[in-house]
Amino acid sequence: MITSRRVVAAAKFFGILAVLGLLVHMGTILFSTRYNTNGQSIFEIAHATGTYAPNSEKPVKAALVALVRNDDLYGLRKTIRELEDRWNRKYNYPYIFLNDKPFSEKFMSGVRDLTNARVEFGTLEPDTWGYPEWIDQNKAKHERETSTYIKGRSESYRFMCRFQSGFVFKHPLLQDLEYYWRIEPDVHYFCDIDYDPFVYMKKNNLKYGWNIAPSEYEPTVRTLWNSTQEFMNKNPDMIPSNSMIDWVRDSNNQYTRCHFWSNFEIVDLSFYRSKEYQAYFDFLDHAGGFFYERWGDAPVHSIAVSMFLPKSQVHYFDDIGYYHPAMSHCPDGSKERGKCVCDPKEGWANGFTCAKRWRQIS
Repeated sequence: MITSRRVVAAAKFFGILAVLGLLVHMGTILFSTRYNTNGQSIFEIAHATGTYAPNSEKPVKAALVALVRNDDLYGLRKTIRELEDRWNRKYNYPYIFLNDKPFSEKFMSGVRDLTNARVEFGTLEPDTWGYPEWIDQNKAKHERETSTYIKGRSESYRFMCRFQSGFVFKHPLLQDLEYYWRIEPDVHYFCDIDYDPFVYMKKNNLKYGWNIAPSEYEPTVRTLWNSTQEFMNKNPDMIPSNSMIDWVRDSNNQYTRCHFWSNFEIVDLSFYRSKEYQAYFDFLDHAGGFFYERWGDAPVHSIAVSMFLPKSQVHYFDDIGYYHPAMSHCPDGSKERGKCVCDPKEGWANGFTCAKRWRQIS
């Protein structure tokens, strides 16, 4: 009897030692090296299980970013609700919201109510919103007053296009980011997203991710291609031989007007910060087309991607069902199977000429 009690006591003692040893080992993994004994980082473990804590360090320095105004609150709340339900409740990437005016307390609390992730709010720096000194404002005013195309009479829309083209990634709140996912009010996400697109982009050395690719309305970009050709002629060393320039240039050297709809884009911000992109934006900015026409950030981004990147670094997120007012993309088969709920007949962006052209180029 005494012997059996000693055996039981010894077993309990060694069991406690084993548990303590395991706890010490786990503490070493989590707080010292960030790696397990197989060399797998805790971030890879989190990616495998699909969860990151709200205030934890993420495997990629990334955020969901939107340029919005206080009166966008309801539309933005709808977007955040869907993003949280479909994806970010598991990954908890931070949100960054920018505004040319200070955000109201109502707006900030209305956004924070919907997510456990970190949320930051910032105002734009004065020199990034408005007219640069070299713009002839009378000429710009004449274009607005005589235009007949969508958003043609809006001054603030042009400020937005210029900001999104050349300044959003320079904002202090984005300075430490590696990647951003641009989001907008009043959009829909049709599919559960069961992986981390930021990790996917980084692991595969992808620079730009897109979802819808329409053609641009010609009156808004009347001289954009001429300016681009002038830039290319002055900077031939910046254009790699394996670029996907033929997506925006046809066999007659004319502009196809194909562009990635930038209201959905996931981007390695080192691309926008590169000397090539910066040189291109500065050239366009001084040409004045943001104001003398209505050059949008989508064609500017898209031409730059086509000029400077190979197709292998550009990714079509065709598995993500997405709607922005007027257009949508729905993955094939989503009415009958999978984790998307949408009708491919209504989400017809995959059949756009520019999406087809994307699939055809090498």
